[in-house]
Amino acid sequence: MKFGKEFTSQMVHEWQEAYMDYNYLKNLLKDLLDFKKKNAPLSEVAATPEGSLKRRISMYRAFSGLQSRYTSFKGSSGNNNNNNHEDEVILVNTVQQEGSQGHHQTMFLMSSEEGGEYEMIFFKRLDDEFNKVSTFYKKKVGQVKAEADELSKQMDALIALRIMVEKPSIEMHSAQGMDPASVVPLHLRSQLRSHMEVIQEVEMSSEEIVEDESTSGKRDTTKMNPMGFRPAPVGILDNVKINIEPATPISTLKNVIKSSKSDLSFSRQELRKAEEQIRMAFVEFYQKLRLLKNYSFLNVLAFSKIMKKYDKITSRKASKSYLEMIDKSYLGSSDEVAKLVERVEVTFIKHFVNGNRRKGMKSLRPQAKRDTHRVTFFMGMFSGCSIALVAAIAVVIRAGNLLEHKDRGQYMDNIFPLYSLFGYIVLHMLMYAGNVYYWKRFRVNYPFIFGFKQGTALGYRQVLLLASGLSLLALAAAFSHLDMDMDPKTRKFETLTELIPLTLVIVTLPDFILADQLTSQVQAIRSLQFYVCYYVWGNFKTRSNKCQDSSVYKILYIVVAIIPFWSRFIQCLRRLFEEKDSMQGLNGLKYFSTIVALVMKTLYSQKGGTFWRVMAASTSGVTTVANTYWDLVIDWGLLQRNSKNPWLRDKLLVPHKIVYFVAIVLDIILRLVWMQLVLDIKELSFLHEKAFLAVVACLEILRRGIWNFFRLENEHLNNVGKYRAFKSVPLPFNYDEDKSQ
Repeated sequence: MKFGKEFTSQMVHEWQEAYMDYNYLKNLLKDLLDFKKKNAPLSEVAATPEGSLKRRISMYRAFSGLQSRYTSFKGSSGNNNNNNHEDEVILVNTVQQEGSQGHHQTMFLMSSEEGGEYEMIFFKRLDDEFNKVSTFYKKKVGQVKAEADELSKQMDALIALRIMVEKPSIEMHSAQGMDPASVVPLHLRSQLRSHMEVIQEVEMSSEEIVEDESTSGKRDTTKMNPMGFRPAPVGILDNVKINIEPATPISTLKNVIKSSKSDLSFSRQELRKAEEQIRMAFVEFYQKLRLLKNYSFLNVLAFSKIMKKYDKITSRKASKSYLEMIDKSYLGSSDEVAKLVERVEVTFIKHFVNGNRRKGMKSLRPQAKRDTHRVTFFMGMFSGCSIALVAAIAVVIRAGNLLEHKDRGQYMDNIFPLYSLFGYIVLHMLMYAGNVYYWKRFRVNYPFIFGFKQGTALGYRQVLLLASGLSLLALAAAFSHLDMDMDPKTRKFETLTELIPLTLVIVTLPDFILADQLTSQVQAIRSLQFYVCYYVWGNFKTRSNKCQDSSVYKILYIVVAIIPFWSRFIQCLRRLFEEKDSMQGLNGLKYFSTIVALVMKTLYSQKGGTFWRVMAASTSGVTTVANTYWDLVIDWGLLQRNSKNPWLRDKLLVPHKIVYFVAIVLDIILRLVWMQLVLDIKELSFLHEKAFLAVVACLEILRRGIWNFFRLENEHLNNVGKYRAFKSVPLPFNYDEDKSQ
């Protein structure tokens, strides 16, 4: 693989604009090379003997250098200095600007030569790229140093909480000048010693973490007690508030009344939750340090590659001077990140995995799941079996002329909704697998956006395996149910036959619900309600039930459908209160209008009449327009008239613009499915009412799959614009600055 592609593949997605623009610089060198070829004298082109002589000299020099490697550097320094002076091409200076850091500026000394303007442009852009990279790196290092200081304070509070929970008398006796080991039983003293050694090691500020090892060995240990530790001051907890509750609507309401818990009960539950939060913070911080270290390495390597390419094209020796400048710069010489990496490893291993380095490094560096041949094999086998079952069901329906059977209506009203649930779920999983494939192809960092733990995100093959496995189970159950229903020998086993769908849903449902996409699974949720209706209220043995006519069922039919939208409405309100973002309020109004429209549509389908039809049509029209606008403008970021790509947006990941316009048209058309019930389109259909509702539900799932891709693409580009590559991990301890001063 060429370096340019390797360089791009190793980038942090959200930082890609902060990396050196290697391809652009390579194109500048390509222009320079084309100019030299066009303007090269004919004598140089035809100078074959001279070129051959140069190659022979080069080969001789390489070989003689190998022979005389022990003596070749003796007395040659003067000649090298003279040659360096003669071959000097550039001068690199550091220019101090007011209100900013020192910027590096290269002076090209051969500008009078033919083609010199090309080289001047190259070095000007090279300086811009280096200054951009160096500034970004220094800014990020400053941020991680501040985070290291905050994590040190969190560890101080955690250690003090550990003492109060596990050994509440240690600090008291230590404060009285007594040996803490004297108050601990003999069988616990070794455990106490190791525990307190860890406490001593982690009590440090960010400055101590990055200090030179030569000075760290000069600490004064004479003031330490005979056991070799100094306990963490428990008084820290007087200035600390703890916040270990997860972010939920209830916790949000509590935070509005009271910001955090100030009275610590020093319980083991508090300690366990605090340790888990700080553990997650350390893992995330470590990943940030690794990527920052890799950022520095990749950019230094890219500058080295581009300068060697310049030397090769121009036959000059400018790379040595420029790379020496890079080595001496903050980007090339700073080792603060490397030392932070080492200290985080030591702290995490000793504090969170009891000194087990292998376990600690496995937590800090989780390995991504690898696709295996077994996944591909079983995915193919399940898919093939599913296709065979679909064909078999079609043959049975055709051979038995079931579409014209007298019990067709009863079957569609009672059995079809039971199996259609799995069709909705499988279709949604297939759409998600397609999303994952294209997100990876266009380098959308979907695990970060979804908040998945590193290495736990499923690939598209794994998702297809789950989808094909579920479809195989559902189709096998449907085929066996249909076969047993048609066979006179098995009709007497009515109870067993009718329990097949219930057994299927009990086995598979807990593992395959896509909670994040429930707003497009209204019909699937209503199918779950029908399961309860069919097997609890009705007589499933005779395929008869009257529960759908009861008022309780009709009310629940509305309630279960609005649950996903209501949860999103509450989430928008929570973010409105916490983040003070007015857009979340508008988003909440959008979901509320959807709830009203859904209620009106359901009431119209249950009661009919002109009044309910007008209410359903008006509310559905409003919510269709609002949701379509929100999809295209807010969620996808499209329809920007003055963008670089008219009516789309400035940055696009998919190279073909027609894809976006097709997606816009499809989203509008599929959003209009909202109106199908109000306009009584179902009456024009040759399909059964239940089948038509299933088709409408599948169209909504397809729309959701299209929406997923462009929504995450837009979110990814927003993260890129803000260089946001890491999730924010809530910390358990909040220091009260007023009390601590």
